[in-house]
Amino acid sequence: MHGKRLEPHELDKISTATLSYYEQRAEDFRAGTQDHDVSQNIAALLRHVGGQPPSVILDFGCGPGRDLKTFLELGHTVIGLEGAARFAAMARADTGCEVWQQDFHRLDLPGERFDGIFANASLFHVPSQELPRVLGQLHATLKPRGVLFSSNPHGQNEEGWNRGRYGAYHDLETWRRYMLDAGFIELEYYYRPTGLPREQQPWLATVWRRP
Repeated sequence: MHGKRLEPHELDKISTATLSYYEQRAEDFRAGTQDHDVSQNIAALLRHVGGQPPSVILDFGCGPGRDLKTFLELGHTVIGLEGAARFAAMARADTGCEVWQQDFHRLDLPGERFDGIFANASLFHVPSQELPRVLGQLHATLKPRGVLFSSNPHGQNEEGWNRGRYGAYHDLETWRRYMLDAGFIELEYYYRPTGLPREQQPWLATVWRRP
């Protein structure tokens, strides 16, 4: 599944090139995604977080800040995390939220800070060999009983370059194994968009709890 081990310089190239892809297309990406409806995903996270707002949410890979705004409007305290500098600046300007500019390969997260993590279309950029470390860091930054939502394009466990971005496309069983190995408990999963045949559902959404 993994092929050969990636060396540090290769991981740096993956990170730099993928972030550069987004930096160069920041305005187009914002325009092209601002109307995407991910309310089903936001609801799935918040349903399992439970309780009354405000919960403390980390939007992991927040991009230009579309979903930060939604969490704010729902009464939550939300912090963004984004690797691409232009996206981080857009998100801060558009929402007034705190946004941490951090590369997924060099995370520096506080312990037990968040009730929920919203990782919408972000974790698939993490190479498989780095995924256990990243998931461990996300586990550690959640409060006990905190919830992680993830949505990724799924596949047959292939990974590599796709039009200038690096991606890893796991099937449900493989993704489940990574999450369980990182200490999470499975809550639910579904494929998106709903109501279509599986071959027309590119997204796998999963929800997990830190015990």
